[in-house]
Amino acid sequence: MITSIHPKLPMRNKATTKAYYLDQLGFELLGAHDYPEYLMVKKDAIELHFFLFPGLDPLQNYGQVYLRTDAIDDLYQYFLERKVAIHPNGPLETKAWGMREFSLLDPDHNLLTFGQEVR
Repeated sequence: MITSIHPKLPMRNKATTKAYYLDQLGFELLGAHDYPEYLMVKKDAIELHFFLFPGLDPLQNYGQVYLRTDAIDDLYQYFLERKVAIHPNGPLETKAWGMREFSLLDPDHNLLTFGQEVR
């Protein structure tokens, strides 16, 4: 049976991506080995993996991940306190489809959308 998913997203520079996810977003480094062209990070119950793509044009990157949370307001506030840039078109708001969401762009323009079902 399938038990989890670990999206793989492109990165141009491992040090930049690592700093963003660890220092700004509060992820932890994952894995016992440090591969020069691969990065794995974890936060709570999710993992994100990154592969080196030095020729990536961030403005042509369509990498996207939707991350569900059970504490959207707290997470949003946590990122604001850490001065994480919120996507200009993605501030925290309740959507017509019953989700409360916000979005970020990482240094390589991978879109991270966080959402929580409105009850």
